[in-house]
This record gives sequence, C-alpha cells and structure tokens, in this order.
Amino acid sequence: MTVAADPRAAPPGLARRFAAFLYEGVLLFGVIFFAGFLYSVLTRQQHALEGRVGLGMFLFFVLGVYFVGFWTHSGQTLAMKTWHLRVTDAAGRPLGWRRALLRYLFSWLWFMPALVSVWALGLHGGGAIIGSLLAGVAGYLLIARLHPQRQFLHDAICGSRVITQLPVRS
Repeated sequence: MTVAADPRAAPPGLARRFAAFLYEGVLLFGVIFFAGFLYSVLTRQQHALEGRVGLGMFLFFVLGVYFVGFWTHSGQTLAMKTWHLRVTDAAGRPLGWRRALLRYLFSWLWFMPALVSVWALGLHGGGAIIGSLLAGVAGYLLIARLHPQRQFLHDAICGSRVITQLPVRS
C-alpha cells in the first residue's frame, strides 16, 4: 500500500535538486556507455559517426525506460534516493506511466533551448556548445525560482512535483 505525500509540503531546495540532477548525470554516464556499446555491437557499427541518428534515438528510448521505470516503480531514481527526493503527482500520489512518460518528454526542456540555439547558430566548437548548455540549464533553474512552489517547468506542465522523501527509521 502506498501512502500519498502531503501536497502542501514545502518542496526541497533548488540547490539539493540541482545536486541530484548533477549526480544523475554521473550515474547516467554508465547507462549511456553500456547502451551505446550495446547499440554499436548490435548494429556492427564500424565508425563513431555512422548511425548517429539511430544511436540518438536508441539512447533517447533507453533513457526514457530508465526514468519512466524508476518514477513509476518507486518514484525515485538512484540519484533521487541518494538525495532523499521523490517525484509524485500534484496530489502526492505515485506517478502513473502516462504522467511519468509526459514528465520524461517535457524534462528535455532543460536542454532544448540550448540545443536549438546551437543548431540555429551553427555552433561547432565544444566550448560554445557547453557554454550554451550551461546557460540553458542556469536559465531553467532561474525559471523555477519564479514558480510559487519552486517547481521546475516540466513538473508544472505535467502536474508532478518533487518532494523530500526521508528514509524510514526502524
């Protein structure tokens, strides 16, 4: 039996959620590395630039399975467990697979403005691309400061929220 979280509870701080975001990136390195290796073996990829679109679509799918699976099962990814965070719907109940999938798709708003600007401006240098991504992520964090409950844009759109989930002491 799952117990709904208090929907009026104050959200965790932006710094803690951003730290979990960074830690998630570290953990996803392994997921992406293994998935990329699997893709290259299964497709007999000979060169890193071959099949980039297929690889991108495969990684998008793998990341979707990772996030939607964790969010619907326990409401927490591995990084969220470490930082005592949990995602719920607006009423504090666990996410269903449709809302979790919608949250995954809209969570790409963290990166889309930066990626579109890199493409539109024709940027190719690593420093310019990383700078654009960092500016986009910083802008996304600032947008959350404008929301009354300090929720990120993708959570506000999807009707989900991140809460503090402290471990149960026995």
